[in-house]
Amino acid sequence: MSGSSDFILDARLEADTRPVASLELCDVRLMNDARFPWLVLVPRRAGLVEITDLTAGEQTTLWHEVNHAAAALRAVAPCDKLNLGALGNIVRQLHVHVVARCEGDAAWPGPVWGSGQAVAYAEASLSARRNALRQSFANSAA
Repeated sequence: MSGSSDFILDARLEADTRPVASLELCDVRLMNDARFPWLVLVPRRAGLVEITDLTAGEQTTLWHEVNHAAAALRAVAPCDKLNLGALGNIVRQLHVHVVARCEGDAAWPGPVWGSGQAVAYAEASLSARRNALRQSFANSAA
């Protein structure tokens, strides 16, 4: 389903992530940081900064899609903990992070945000991760 016609993805999100799936409200993108299995959901609505900028129905849809993304991510990247966040301190455009965390990962037990330098996926690994996630989304109920 399409979003508002004047929606434009923030340039930093465009540069740092790769497309995975398009859900009813959100585009799901993979953070290009091989250290952490990390999805970013971006509602396709122009001018959103806070979750409270969404209508009540859109908020419900957002959380449904966050749950869907979390299940898809866990299916391809089993983890000890899922981190969810909608910080927006650097990129103001509303987006929600879903990060699979494992004890002993590069930032454990601290947050992934601001932890070291991102390590871009090798092209083959990026393609494999995106394909696995797409299959996981296709196999799970929306």
